Amino acid sequence: MRTISKVLTAVLVAATTVTAVADDDDMADPAIVALAPAPAIFQEKVEQAGGRVDFVFEDDRPFAQCHASTIVEAGDGSLLCAWFGGTEESDPDVAVWMSRFKDGAWSAPTRAAKVKQEAHWNPVLFRDPERGLFLFFKVGVKVPVWQQYWMKSTDNGESWSEPVELVPGDVGGRGPVRSKPIILSTGEWLAPSSTEMGGWKPFVDFSDDGGKTWRRSDDFEIDKKVVRGSGAIQPTLWESEPGKVHALMRTAAGFVARSDSADGGKTWTPLYKTDLPNNNSGCDVLKLDDGRLLLVYNPVGKNWGARTPLTLAVSADNGESWKMIAHLETDNGEYSYPAIVRTSKGVAISYTWRRERVRSWQVPLEALE
Repeated sequence: MRTISKVLTAVLVAATTVTAVADDDDMADPAIVALAPAPAIFQEKVEQAGGRVDFVFEDDRPFAQCHASTIVEAGDGSLLCAWFGGTEESDPDVAVWMSRFKDGAWSAPTRAAKVKQEAHWNPVLFRDPERGLFLFFKVGVKVPVWQQYWMKSTDNGESWSEPVELVPGDVGGRGPVRSKPIILSTGEWLAPSSTEMGGWKPFVDFSDDGGKTWRRSDDFEIDKKVVRGSGAIQPTLWESEPGKVHALMRTAAGFVARSDSADGGKTWTPLYKTDLPNNNSGCDVLKLDDGRLLLVYNPVGKNWGARTPLTLAVSADNGESWKMIAHLETDNGEYSYPAIVRTSKGVAISYTWRRERVRSWQVPLEALE
């Protein structure tokens, strides 16, 4: 494992400067690939510890493209994975699809939600042990004017309530925009949110009644001299200790931005730069019981840079510094929009695999040592 530092960031920026890659080519930079163990090495370690790596479905999928997966462990120990799929992203036939991992295999994809003939986007699965499973997703012709819908299951995802708007009448998006909510030490839900109408603006959404009602924070303050470009979107959250909450965010500035809250998410510091490279694509963070943080991301410091490699990193100092554990993907192509959650056996990860499939890793805690 290697430390991600300012020196590493400089190396990555230099590499992307020297190697001129078209924005849509998604070619892996050898300089970045060399920074961490290869996927095959980590997969062997995972499997020796009793974990596994699978495609959630194969080429016989009932949609041409898929993206933006989410994963959660149900109360019965099975895994649920959801994503949006259709002809292409933003097409009116795009719906939310779902599969379950049980008895050693993933079930065939089934359509979980289709509210109307408009594109569906960014599903988010979330479990509150006291309230059940929840599925959030966006619906809209275009991202800036999408609306959030949600569904609930009290039988581990075997059946779901009818989808309804999360905040009736909202335009622009409330609730979790891409990554999972967290349950604060107070018992409140805190959802990482953002809007894209007139610029990229992150915020958080609170619910203290199991999602029935929501109250919104102010948008996080962004100094355009620090975070150049569109702004920041798609936060991912953790609470380091009671009342202290932190967010990492996607930007167009070549790096992951961060903001911190000392009052349980009510107010936030202005966004500031981290040493983590970012290619204007989503990342996801998870806090383990021992305080370590796990992050899945594309370590590419270029706006609209390649969405490869896809990498798992760890922090033992509340996100001040990070070490790469291993790459999950290094081939050319798109490997993006990861989700990572805690399970009874370790962690589960899912992500987009070339817009053709969703791939999952079930990683025992022993494999993270």
